[in-house]
Amino acid sequence: MSLDRVLITGGASGLGAAVATAVAKSGGQAFVLDRQAPDDGVDHAIVDLADSAATDAAVRAAAERLGGFDGVVCCAGIDSCGRLEDVPAADWERVIQVNLVGTATVARAALDGLRQRHGRLVTIASTLGLRALPDASAYCASKFGVVGLTRALATELAGDVGVTLVIPGGMQTSFFDGRLEQYRPPEDAQLNPPEQVARAIAFALETPAGTEIRELVVTPSQEPSWP
Repeated sequence: MSLDRVLITGGASGLGAAVATAVAKSGGQAFVLDRQAPDDGVDHAIVDLADSAATDAAVRAAAERLGGFDGVVCCAGIDSCGRLEDVPAADWERVIQVNLVGTATVARAALDGLRQRHGRLVTIASTLGLRALPDASAYCASKFGVVGLTRALATELAGDVGVTLVIPGGMQTSFFDGRLEQYRPPEDAQLNPPEQVARAIAFALETPAGTEIRELVVTPSQEPSWP
């Protein structure tokens, strides 16, 4: 496979932006879906993944514009920390809508475009999709869901569309900005630069058709969240 035409959700910042940069460095064309425009001027559309109808339309429009997808990478993700009883229901449900339902909506809408170019779907879970922490029920539920969704799609689409699940540990992004101190990594936390995780994603995207990299766990070597 190639990185010629890659759709990236959440591509205006963090891991998504790092993936878009990796695609550009390979000579490919990145197309970003995000709630804000990327700083580097990469081709994009503004959309809120919590709006399923708008997301579906944006993905299908991108497929038509690009002539199909070599890859689709679902990087968009949010969190709402706190005990279940303390997080407002609307905030809790938005995490599920963006992280899990948004991933499913993008995958569904992208299938025709992926089949057109024998492409690969890459979903982004988390080590908190494999283990649970207190005050993280929304995020854990969404990422456990992404793990199950991706494993189901891998069997459903076998031989048709490539499917890879990426499970990152903590990364040096703005994801933790604005949180209460108790929900931020400590000063000495081992966090990966998103560019390193993006390299793993690019490797998966370039895997030849007929060979599958089903799951990749990418964490800092001393991060305690794995295994």
